[in-house]
Amino acid sequence: MLVDLSQAVGSYLQDVFIAKFQWWVLLGYIAQAMFTMRFVVQWIASERARASVIPVAFWFFSIGGGVVLLIYALYRRDPVFIAGQALGLLVYIRNLYFILLTGRQASAKN
Repeated sequence: MLVDLSQAVGSYLQDVFIAKFQWWVLLGYIAQAMFTMRFVVQWIASERARASVIPVAFWFFSIGGGVVLLIYALYRRDPVFIAGQALGLLVYIRNLYFILLTGRQASAKN
């Protein structure tokens, strides 16, 4: 029984990650890696500050990963994935806008 389960898992992984590999899948992996980097950047910044910090790079990685994942979702024709990425992009862009606007206002006062 354990051997059957092991073979089934191995067969599934081989089918998903090797047999059905396409360049679109590689693009999806790249996009997901970009999107994941935002968490790494945020984690490192928070560890250094010993407090919760969201650096500007977090929003740039969010936008970059979100755009590429949206392209991948459009290719896959997945309405849930498309809606999630499109709405997320609006939030990321808006947050970056506020950060840039605040920076401009601060530099204008100096």
